[in-house]
Amino acid sequence: MLHARRPPSVYSQDDPLAFALRPPDAETDIERRSRVQREADAKRINDIIDEQLKTDRRNYERSRQDVRLLLLGQAESGKSTLQKQFQLMYSPDSLDQERASWRTVVYFNIARSVKRILEVLETHGDIYDDDGPDRADNLGYEAGSSKRTVDEFRYDNTGDQPFHQYPSPAVTETQKQVATLRLRLSPLVSAEGALADRLSGGVRVSGSGKGSVYVRNGWQSRSVGRGSTSTRSRSGTITAYTPSEDGLHQHFEIVEEVGRILDASKEDVKTLWASDVVQKMIKRRKLRLEEWAEFFLSDIDRVAAKGYVPSTDDILHARIQTMGVAEHAFDVPLHGKSVTWHLYDVGGARGQRHTWVPYFDEANAIIFVAPISAFDQYLEEDPRTNRIDDSLQLFTTICSNPLLKNIHLVLFLNKTDVLQNKLASGLRVNKYITSYGNRANDYETVVNYFRAHFLQVHRKNNEKKRVLYSHLTSVVDIKTTRSIIANVRDSIFRDYLKSAALV
Repeated sequence: MLHARRPPSVYSQDDPLAFALRPPDAETDIERRSRVQREADAKRINDIIDEQLKTDRRNYERSRQDVRLLLLGQAESGKSTLQKQFQLMYSPDSLDQERASWRTVVYFNIARSVKRILEVLETHGDIYDDDGPDRADNLGYEAGSSKRTVDEFRYDNTGDQPFHQYPSPAVTETQKQVATLRLRLSPLVSAEGALADRLSGGVRVSGSGKGSVYVRNGWQSRSVGRGSTSTRSRSGTITAYTPSEDGLHQHFEIVEEVGRILDASKEDVKTLWASDVVQKMIKRRKLRLEEWAEFFLSDIDRVAAKGYVPSTDDILHARIQTMGVAEHAFDVPLHGKSVTWHLYDVGGARGQRHTWVPYFDEANAIIFVAPISAFDQYLEEDPRTNRIDDSLQLFTTICSNPLLKNIHLVLFLNKTDVLQNKLASGLRVNKYITSYGNRANDYETVVNYFRAHFLQVHRKNNEKKRVLYSHLTSVVDIKTTRSIIANVRDSIFRDYLKSAALV
């Protein structure tokens, strides 16, 4: 008969672990209490770790059911505006909480536009004459209304010789009036730098444009007089940031002071914007402003009023560039329950596109935003590259990336309203896109031409027969964009349910 040796019990004296843990025979009462306390502390820590592991496991299982949506595209394509539309639709309370912070951005946009206009006027000698002499009253000022005067001559960099002598008193008077506006608006122009520092936290990004101001996730906490904000890292850690009382007070004082400056100078802003010389430069494309400039400058009385609070349209039109990747979470209803959507708004400048890659692995869907109105524009980072060409190259990269082959893909051909305005003004596409040839310069033909190019890129990089959902959009239009978002939501949910093996 075979007898197997019985393994020692955990309580057996033959067990080396039990032997090692056994208290010494000569243990004193003080030593025993100390040992018991250490064992209790160790068990408590062990229980905390076990509970944290269980919580992490539950969160992981829950997060696998979340939808992760990336908003991709070049800078100034409309990604952040689209994010605001999602926020307005699924988390309107959070947009209301941020409303006061957008006042800083609106003031900054106006100050930057005024500064840009005055800079361009200065490079042209404060005049623009393409069809005869300008009238003396072009700017709406009476002669001699300012106590300050300017010389009748502008001098070159040496300061020795005049490079242009004005041939008539009328031209000289116009120049004096522009100079008067420049002096009267100098406080507002000076405020642009202070607002930029408050928004960006003093951060400047090299290689991502000329003089651009970028903001990180959570910038609203530097732009509102109360509260705190939180940011989420890729590991899921939540870091709360509460601005200091001194910082909040200083920022509040800056914004209030800019508001007072804007209120005092609103008539000057209106006069500058309505002046013949500025409108001629815009018409002849000697002066190019941001797309939102006209929205605010044409409604300066309302924006400059005391107690101004940005409207939803103001927030959608306000422009500030994103640095890095900002995450926004929304609860979206599905069949009687809520599914959390994580929307990632990315910086689109060339120098920031490498930050997109870590988010590719877990993404469920991508909305690629391409501004088809940008056919006459070039990259700020590379003036040789047309923005339409850059969008097509970027879209090619997304469609051909192996990590994204199975991801739900949506294409937004954005800024159709801006495109219509450009075509209506007589701007010809073939002047900037030579391959457009002699096609008709109307909206339908232009849209179909650009859409065909993007669809062709997708077909050439679509080995897995993925469906591309494309939409013509103007994401500042609340009603239309809400309908498009609902369609996108439904199409993403269909793929989401299929991947979860529920349909």
